[in-house]
Amino acid sequence: MAGNGVLILGLDPGSRVTGFGLVREISGAASLVEAGTIRCSQEQEADRLGHIFSELAKIIARHQPDEAAVEDVFTAKNARSALKLGQARGSALAACALAGLAVSGYAPTHVKKNIVGQGRAEKEQVAFMVAQILGVRKPDWAKDASDALAVAVCHLNERRFKRLTGSP
Repeated sequence: MAGNGVLILGLDPGSRVTGFGLVREISGAASLVEAGTIRCSQEQEADRLGHIFSELAKIIARHQPDEAAVEDVFTAKNARSALKLGQARGSALAACALAGLAVSGYAPTHVKKNIVGQGRAEKEQVAFMVAQILGVRKPDWAKDASDALAVAVCHLNERRFKRLTGSP
């Protein structure tokens, strides 16, 4: 941490595509380190979950983030979809836990409100604001990566707020 600031790994877990984003904050300024997606083409659920876990473990080992922030599973209309999302989230949480990372979870509406000021903001609005905050002029990241970056920035905002207010 110290001179290099704090590095946050943001995650937007999905059963087919998991977005990730790494954001570093130094002296209150956030900057993009890396953003991308983990795409799962495997048909077997266990293989997809293993792929998410192993790819995240590689990303964590490469960047050594200080903390992780993960988007919570939204309430899906389809119970089967919610279960699959929950399993992908569990795989991501396991990779973070194995690396000893402190993990915070955020509801999608909380992230949107934190970034855009409105909990029902469109993905395009979130992506635009994330790019503005990180100083990226023409972002070329996928929507899942944009969502992961939004979770990371939201976590940085929450950390700053807790530090300023003395909240636990």
